[in-house]
Amino acid sequence: MDPSSEILKERLQKIEALKKRGIRLYGDKFPITHSIGQVLETFEEGKEVCLAGRLMAKRAHGKSSFGDLKDDTGKIQIYVKLDAVRETSYQLFSELDLGDILGIYGTLFVSRMGEKTIRVDRFELLSKIVQVLPEKWHGLRDVELRYRHRYVDLIVNDQVRETFRKRSAITSRIRQFLDARGFMEVETPMMQPIPGGARAKPFVTHHHALHTDLYLRVAPELYLKRLLVGGFSKIYEINRNFRNEGISIKHNPEFTMMELYQAYADYEDMMALTEELVTTLALEVGGGEEIPYGDLKLSFKRPWKRVSFYDVLCAKSKMDWRNGDVRELAKKAGIPVEKDSEEVDLLNEAFDRFVQPDLIDPTFVIDFPTITTPLAKRKESDPKLVYRFELYASSMELANAFSELNDALEQRERFHSQKETIGSDKLVDEDFLLALEYGMPPAGGLGIGIDRLVMLLTNSASIRDVILFPQLKPEKD
Repeated sequence: MDPSSEILKERLQKIEALKKRGIRLYGDKFPITHSIGQVLETFEEGKEVCLAGRLMAKRAHGKSSFGDLKDDTGKIQIYVKLDAVRETSYQLFSELDLGDILGIYGTLFVSRMGEKTIRVDRFELLSKIVQVLPEKWHGLRDVELRYRHRYVDLIVNDQVRETFRKRSAITSRIRQFLDARGFMEVETPMMQPIPGGARAKPFVTHHHALHTDLYLRVAPELYLKRLLVGGFSKIYEINRNFRNEGISIKHNPEFTMMELYQAYADYEDMMALTEELVTTLALEVGGGEEIPYGDLKLSFKRPWKRVSFYDVLCAKSKMDWRNGDVRELAKKAGIPVEKDSEEVDLLNEAFDRFVQPDLIDPTFVIDFPTITTPLAKRKESDPKLVYRFELYASSMELANAFSELNDALEQRERFHSQKETIGSDKLVDEDFLLALEYGMPPAGGLGIGIDRLVMLLTNSASIRDVILFPQLKPEKD
């Protein structure tokens, strides 16, 4: 029999024995007066406290025992002495397993070793652990297990829990930042009759009552722009998007994005806003304008570098992608070219191959080809380019922004002729085009990938490290 199974068998036998002795293994409401963090911060010898947490260590010394109790705010030593508690309680404490959840009534004191400690007057067993906590829960061998059983990862790995505290702080700070600048948070549909706002393969579901297929949104863009038409001038949504595509250290099929729109603004305003927001987060969460990321040191000091899409692509590849035959250049570069390969995909692949790896410090890539972005306004000085930028850092795309196209007739023509966003002329969002015909003010739009931003600000190597429950391959039997 597998050793872990033998241990589990012994654990189940212990639980049965405790039940037969009439010991209650699962408690009810417990009157907590302090968190462990509060106790440590405002420590006062002789103070009586009532708190709860998980037993993470236990050390017996004859008629007394020490233990470590942990909650989501910290860890503190507890001291249990036979003379201070009933004999039956002391016996129960000696039989507790690591991972059991306890309620503690006690008094604060400092041990002879100078450690802040709770002298236990009495305790209650609030939840009996059945499984066995792992002794070690890190390293490459365990990485898949950590993601699959995140709840155990959070119990034993303080750094992981801190990462998700920072993630919460980042999204909270983004809201504060935008609210202070007059933006209003809104919600738009996650199930849509037509997938729009990005070139991505959607997930399909079926609504039985309506007898129709719906799509999990790939982006909220077209609905947020409807709100600009309706008269809201500054709006944002921190939203969940779904793209039926690959999984990697930078991609998860379900991801979080902050998308905002500001009427009477343009992509220059979006660049300024992005610099200010991300630098603020770097200072407050990352610890400074220079933050470590793996072996790199990223400088978020403003202003950030700007490069033109075609200029940097031509310089890095030594090929003229703007004036040359894109299919032939792609073949020459070793990029797979199929019969149905679209020019926009080949350009994006060339950029990813030749340019993206070298974009380490925050860099705005501007002046994108018009064929790549049917929802962005053309440059007046060069209609083959659009007012768009993408923000890169540590070779990752973090943000995407446009001066938004608000010409309803041009938008219709570009939807039908380029088909970059919708994939087929049968899927043109006619209601969105109708909305534009009622007049949308000139506007700047911005989308920031929250997961990747959190990766950078917490020095996390994989997107799975910053998503509590990432998508994984099915577990093998």
